[in-house]
Amino acid sequence: MSLFEYILLAGSSLFVIIDPLALVPVFLAMTPNDTPAQRARTAKLACALAAGVLILFALVGQQIFSFLGISLPAFQMAGSVILLLIALDMLRAHPSETRESPEEKAAGAEKDDIAITPLGVPLLAGPGAISNVIILESKVHDLSQQVALYACILAICGLSYVILRVSAHGARLINPIAMKITTRLMGLLLAAIAFQFLINALKALKGTVF
Repeated sequence: MSLFEYILLAGSSLFVIIDPLALVPVFLAMTPNDTPAQRARTAKLACALAAGVLILFALVGQQIFSFLGISLPAFQMAGSVILLLIALDMLRAHPSETRESPEEKAAGAEKDDIAITPLGVPLLAGPGAISNVIILESKVHDLSQQVALYACILAICGLSYVILRVSAHGARLINPIAMKITTRLMGLLLAAIAFQFLINALKALKGTVF
């Protein structure tokens, strides 16, 4: 595989799996009371974290999983639990505990929590993206392809940030009632994604555990 073919494979597969366009309504629904600047900050932190996580797993993913005795299906199950908890809160419009603290402290803590999980992990750097970079790393034949992989990770995460940042400024045009409806619909979507992660994990385990 030539360097151009490898870059095309890595870039396209990462963009399709991360799918930042599909995350826009979820991102807006999870930050209904944030200003565009606050949303941009959350998106920046989430995308930076996702890039770091993906590069880390590209470097030592196989060794980490092997050393800790963790399988990819186990990681998928853990991701499904995180997503399901967030989805249930969105469906019930249940405020997080941080909102009951003093407002400024609560807002700051909440935005960090959202940026780290579920936005950074597992929505951006989820089991699919992590497994993809590990597979891409296994296909590396020389230093140029390895550098290309890391560059593709940074480029896709950077593009994800641009998309989320642009959506943050367009959110002002959305009606509050529409946002409430969107929040619940996205909660349902997140729940479906969570169960899909679980189903994928169970399929991967089929024939080994069952």
